[in-house]
Amino acid sequence: MATRRLIAVVVLVPLLAALALWAFAWPAARTAPRDLPLGVAGPATATAQLEQQFARHEGAFEIHRYADEAAARSAIENRDVYGAAVVTPEGPELLTASAASPVVAQLLRQAVTEQATARGSEVKTVDVVATPASDPRGAALSSSVLPLALAGLVAGAVVTLLGLRGIRAVAALTVAAALVGVVAAALAHSWLGALTGNWWAEAGTLGLATLAVSAAVAGLAALVGPAGIGAVAFLVMFLGNPFSGAASAPQLLPEPVGTIGQWLPPGASASLLRSVSFFDGAAATGPALTLTWWAVLGLGAVLLGNALKERSKTTASVSDSAEPALTPVG
Repeated sequence: MATRRLIAVVVLVPLLAALALWAFAWPAARTAPRDLPLGVAGPATATAQLEQQFARHEGAFEIHRYADEAAARSAIENRDVYGAAVVTPEGPELLTASAASPVVAQLLRQAVTEQATARGSEVKTVDVVATPASDPRGAALSSSVLPLALAGLVAGAVVTLLGLRGIRAVAALTVAAALVGVVAAALAHSWLGALTGNWWAEAGTLGLATLAVSAAVAGLAALVGPAGIGAVAFLVMFLGNPFSGAASAPQLLPEPVGTIGQWLPPGASASLLRSVSFFDGAAATGPALTLTWWAVLGLGAVLLGNALKERSKTTASVSDSAEPALTPVG
């Protein structure tokens, strides 16, 4: 038995290390634009050359055409595109949104500037939706993904290990998530100034992100036992965190990593937090529904697990009471 345990440790630890390195290092090493939504605005005859130049980067950009600069700005503010190249009488202009992704904004500046330099012209760059001056690189938002995931894992594990069930467990998870949301908003918005949207919307987003994870942990544990804690921890930490695209953008990650990341709480929470903090809620529906489904299904599993255990106890009690009593002989 001791030998088997030793072999299991020797094999399992390197396997987990390799898996962690793959999950974190591979997407980072393969960062590049893949169907990145980009706008082109201006007269068709003037923008044709721009489109051809972007098309040379096969599969990198998904081009959206707009009539003028105003339409391109509106598309950026609605999170339809990450930026737009505009042809104006004064020369080419690049519209970016560093709040959507500082990495993408820098990438677009490099791409458009190189093209303009090759033609012997200069490009005016306008940051339509900029990151706050107190956090120009958007580091606070991208760094919030891991703490929120950890808070959810801890809350779900504590509720499970303390033996809370049913309504009590649901109440504990909900209140804990709400408090995390309030505290996190106070730190990120009120103290650091890294978030600039509606304070309560941000607190709700941060709380929902925590609840999505904690409910999943407690729910799966209620159905399958303590092993559920490890399963959700693996899914959120080993896949959700590196696949979230919070530090760059989902469209910069290899496929299907970028898509999978948005189905998991870390990726959905980062996207929703950007929307409510910098874009007045634009494009918030998808990630909000993703987090809501995780929370609802998790809390439902908590209640279902409790109901199944109660039913099992009732069945066992009825079975015991139904056994015929032994009649003494003589």
